[in-house]
Amino acid sequence: MADTPRAEGGRRRRSVPAAAAKPTSRVRMSAAQRREQLISIGRQIFAERGFDATSIEEVASRAKVSKPVVYEHFGGKEGLYAVVVDREVRSLLDRITTALTAGHPRELLEQAALALLGYIEEETSGFRVLVRESPVLSATGNFSSVMNDVAHQVEHILGAEFSSRGYDPKLAELYAQALVGMVALTGRWWLEVRKPRKETVAAHLVNLSWNGLSHLEAKPGLITAGGR
Repeated sequence: MADTPRAEGGRRRRSVPAAAAKPTSRVRMSAAQRREQLISIGRQIFAERGFDATSIEEVASRAKVSKPVVYEHFGGKEGLYAVVVDREVRSLLDRITTALTAGHPRELLEQAALALLGYIEEETSGFRVLVRESPVLSATGNFSSVMNDVAHQVEHILGAEFSSRGYDPKLAELYAQALVGMVALTGRWWLEVRKPRKETVAAHLVNLSWNGLSHLEAKPGLITAGGR
């Protein structure tokens, strides 16, 4: 039989039972923190599944809260989706407009292309949310609205450039939509393939658009019968 440990002076020490482990309690979030958590989780699920396939049950499950908590913050799936999209729209537009600092049109094209591709690279989930179609929002609250805003800025730049070269400035809107549309569609393609690197993609976009712009015909026509 093993000796019972003795304290100094020869007295036996009582064995003290190990203290029962205290249950760990979850840190309670503030209302603002919970809202941010739900927005982040919603953003990820909307990016993965799209609006229709996303459910409040899954959002609540990932956040480890009950469904009424989500309803309390957003009123439902539509409300959560609207907040997520609004944030992404503002984030992308701010990124692009902030990037447009150059004075030369070619540099502006480079900056716009790099800003969009950079957003796709760094905020992939947000971009996926924006480019997915949803029955909830009109064209004023999605990726199309961002590109339209950018096109309007490009339109003003092209209008001045057209006037200086003797082209009809009224056509600047058409060319602005074409340029921005080219970059946007290329960005959606690059979202999936991710090669070549974004700087190379931007360089080729600018090569196509700028070298085409630098040799514009004042009054272009079509080669097909009756086009000219």
